[in-house]
Amino acid sequence: MSNRTLIAALMAASMLSGCASTGFDPATGLYAEPVGGAPATANATPLTGALTCLADTAAGRGRTAPRLAVGDIADLTGKLDLETGRRVTQGASLFAVTALGRAGVPLVERADQTVAEVERTYAAARVLSDAPAAAGDAPGPLRPVNPGQIAGSRFYLVGGITELNYNIESGGGDLRVGAINPEDPKTGFGGSRFVMNVAMDLRLVDSISQEVVAIAAYQKQIVGREIRAGVFDILGGVAVDLSGGQSALEPLQLGVRTLIERGVYDVAAELYGLTDSACLPPVQTVDTSGGYRRLRDLQPSAAAPATFAAASSPLPAPAPAQVPTGTLLVAPLDLPSAPAVEPYGVPGEATPVRPRIDPRTWRVTRGGRS
Repeated sequence: MSNRTLIAALMAASMLSGCASTGFDPATGLYAEPVGGAPATANATPLTGALTCLADTAAGRGRTAPRLAVGDIADLTGKLDLETGRRVTQGASLFAVTALGRAGVPLVERADQTVAEVERTYAAARVLSDAPAAAGDAPGPLRPVNPGQIAGSRFYLVGGITELNYNIESGGGDLRVGAINPEDPKTGFGGSRFVMNVAMDLRLVDSISQEVVAIAAYQKQIVGREIRAGVFDILGGVAVDLSGGQSALEPLQLGVRTLIERGVYDVAAELYGLTDSACLPPVQTVDTSGGYRRLRDLQPSAAAPATFAAASSPLPAPAPAQVPTGTLLVAPLDLPSAPAVEPYGVPGEATPVRPRIDPRTWRVTRGGRS
């Protein structure tokens, strides 16, 4: 039997042994044991430590931030693969929630209101109990529905992933060395490298006035590389071609998470009043001037305390009409009369200024009260 015949027979036998093993293990019920088994680890980025440092610094100095909500941070790149789907993650909003939580910023839920709406509907219908002793048989203590029981947001974060640019730069090379004699071994080396980038735009919006108070726009480059090596020789009339290599691609979705955390760091540092903090590593501040821009001063000015226009005397109640004798009377609903509010900017009247936010408690000040 020749060497070629022997190699072909061994390859065929290995393929047939794999195809013939169709039974499962009675002890586990599995056809095959899954490979791997790595433990679950924290999904951190180079900026995660900066966010937790900012939270610790704010807590140590007694700084608090207002409640924030996260809106839609959508994939706006338009990049779609027919086989694998979207090229960019669709969970950027969840990245932002995690980043704000790492920074210690209070959050309110606005993304998924399904369960909250059902619970409020049941509570309003007086069928929801937090301690049902005999559900379905005996009534339990009802969950009350109170005015003002849901926490509001002072600002909310929205935006989108706006760029995904392939092959900003690429390069590579191959080197093959060997003697002219066909029986002498030949060796080859090669490598390649390419760079792409992804970008994101965020904006911080005032939940009360709907003003855009700050913006953040950052981009991150993603690098990939490949190294190849091989040997070719003829041994005893049999051609042997041995090759190997290694390739690596920086995770694209982890790059998106890094961008989100970079923008969230700027927002959280601004709200805490810790823009001069040393939590951000110097390598993360390279060429980021203009990446974050505040559009409105979040700190209250030194002006007089904000006051709303005080209501003047309530509207006079209409005089009761004369009703003929024998007419059926229907009691009207006891509705509160609307107070007459003084108009803004009336000459000779005190013009109210906008409510101000206390940077220590982040409460809106109204007429000296919060």
